[in-house]
Amino acid sequence: MTRLLEILISLAIVAVLFTVVGFLLPSSRHLENSVETNRKMTIVYDTLNSVRRFKDWNPAVAGDPKIKINLSGPETGVGAKVSWNSEVPALGDGSWTIANSVPGKSVAYAIEDVDRGTNKKSEFTFTPTGKGGRNIQITQSYSVDYGMNLLGRYSGLYVTSNIGEKMKVGLSSLSNMLATIPNLDYTVLGKDDPAMAPRLVDRPGENLLVLNAAVPLNQITIQTQMKTNIEWIKKNIAANGLEPAGPVRIITNEYGSQIYSFDVAQPVRKAGTDATAQLADLKLANSVELLYNPPGKIAMVPFKGHMSNLQNVRDALRAWAMTRGYETIDRPYETWKAGIDAGFAPGQEGEYEVVWAIK
Repeated sequence: MTRLLEILISLAIVAVLFTVVGFLLPSSRHLENSVETNRKMTIVYDTLNSVRRFKDWNPAVAGDPKIKINLSGPETGVGAKVSWNSEVPALGDGSWTIANSVPGKSVAYAIEDVDRGTNKKSEFTFTPTGKGGRNIQITQSYSVDYGMNLLGRYSGLYVTSNIGEKMKVGLSSLSNMLATIPNLDYTVLGKDDPAMAPRLVDRPGENLLVLNAAVPLNQITIQTQMKTNIEWIKKNIAANGLEPAGPVRIITNEYGSQIYSFDVAQPVRKAGTDATAQLADLKLANSVELLYNPPGKIAMVPFKGHMSNLQNVRDALRAWAMTRGYETIDRPYETWKAGIDAGFAPGQEGEYEVVWAIK
């Protein structure tokens, strides 16, 4: 009997100590970690102001190849939400929802997950740093409340080694991911006219007559070859009873330091028919080929200017798409709406639609 009383008294003492120490522990925790990137502010902010690339950098959804991830709410900004469901106990069910965002300044998330605590938040703030403010310091903070939950307060002892380490891993992955995005400020494309800003568009099925070329990186040579290829395509159009179904386009294969490889492509259709109907059994000559593009989604941006600027516009459009979680596929191309000669004119008269197909 004495032995039992000793055990009960010991347990009571432990319980009292547990309670007293628990009340002395902090009722909330706050952590911060930082990483630096040389990507432009627009790229950093837009990437974090969307949840479409969340799984590519955040360890909150890592470790379960069978995890189910769902995106909801708006594409960007407040209300954009990523939620997940996993049978792995360490992941369980959870979500991150953008609760507040200030362009070029910060993005804050409200968090629901299996970790103890309430009112969990993570905020990313952006600070120009380095020479001339060319780099961006991304600082991530994490805060959680435990209130009167003693088990939560004790779990707070391990926040630095648990959540803190995940933050470091996530920031490192974020920095590596940002490094894959072309470092161009695509906001300048629609700065003066919103109609000139990048957008997503549904492209219907289309038939193209295509002729390849690879020439030295010389504008006169490129211009001459483009026009020559167009003439060969026109002859094939006439020989097969076809007609143009849109402006000529240039598909970039490789833009090297000395050689520019490209395809001249002309959308076509049988005269008087639907342009989306797939063509077959054409008699083509002079290396002209028939290509069919099935319906799909594209990233597109209008552009006016000299053709020498098109490479930067292509890269800027790809950067815009990548920050929003869209994977570009195939080769970029431009429709030359004002014709080939206008694109090479000194007066900046070229008019284009620059396009990347989206997976």
